[in-house]
Amino acid sequence: MKISMRHLLYSFCLLLVSTTQAHQLSTSYITLDATNDSQFTGSWQINVTDLEQQIAFDLNQDGDIAWHEITAKHSAISDFVLTSLTAKSIDEQACAFSSSAPLQLDSHFNQPYVVIALQLACPTAASNDALTLAYTAFFETDANHKEIVTINQQTRVISKDNAAQTFDFATSSYLTTFNQYVYQGVLHIWLGLDHILFLIALLLTCVLVRKTSKWQGIESKATIFKHTAWIVTAFTLAHSITLTATAMQLVSPNSRWVELGIAISVLFAALNNIWPLVIRLGWVTFAFGLLHGMGFASVLGELGLSSDYQLLSVLAFNLGVEIGQLAILVVALPVLIWARNYPWYQKWVMPAGSLVIALIAVQWSLERI
Repeated sequence: MKISMRHLLYSFCLLLVSTTQAHQLSTSYITLDATNDSQFTGSWQINVTDLEQQIAFDLNQDGDIAWHEITAKHSAISDFVLTSLTAKSIDEQACAFSSSAPLQLDSHFNQPYVVIALQLACPTAASNDALTLAYTAFFETDANHKEIVTINQQTRVISKDNAAQTFDFATSSYLTTFNQYVYQGVLHIWLGLDHILFLIALLLTCVLVRKTSKWQGIESKATIFKHTAWIVTAFTLAHSITLTATAMQLVSPNSRWVELGIAISVLFAALNNIWPLVIRLGWVTFAFGLLHGMGFASVLGELGLSSDYQLLSVLAFNLGVEIGQLAILVVALPVLIWARNYPWYQKWVMPAGSLVIALIAVQWSLERI
């Protein structure tokens, strides 16, 4: 048993060390509006870094990309548009994309974006019926890339596993919007390693009690569930408040300090397991949960809100986060309950796991200063 647990702990450490990056999102934005029954106009906004992976902009090889180097590749960018986007009307007739207007520059989250004018022409009426858009850009270089498409005020999230989306203009899209943002919330709690490690650090001692300066397993499962429910509820309530407030732009925190605060919260939770300063973690968890909610909001901000269902998008994304969090809890808590009374868990696995989390949090803190 000792050997297998050592191997398990070693594998756990390797997994954590090999995934020390927190959530990062590659996102571009397409907006189209009908000008008549068969014509649409709009734009495609692409992060310069993403586009440079497909088109070599650095003509003089000096390591910097200048605007004149981007505009010099206008023809290549137009070709990229034509090979990356396809559309069909409701009767399966192919629609044609084109891009001839001058390029423009914009920014999202302090990142430069190229704005490409788009025109879409369909051989039959489409604006009052339905349109299917297929998207293939960037997935080969970044499987987590997302495309936020808004056509006639209806928003869809396109991903590698769902690269074609149908926009039905004759019916309301609130249910589709709700489902998509719930899915994105689940996905991003699983991609957000800093949030996961904070939750795991808290769970590691939810099955233990401190007696005579030592951690011991809690005998009553009801007590364990009570402690866990209090911690999870505090975290959920706190990050729900700030996620909603930040996403709806009621508050505008500095993202740099938020990310640093999240890293420090992970560090504190992990070190508190090894050298306990706070035994009752409910209010501390609530305070740190406020920071994590702002972090979730930054991800949602990068992802983008549905233009016609903004509040619904926020609530659905938050629900997805809760579902993802509960999924982690359902997997982790039974294992911890089973292991809680074994000396190897109390003396080795819990402290060692907390130490690995603390080391990762130190690295994040230094990177975010």
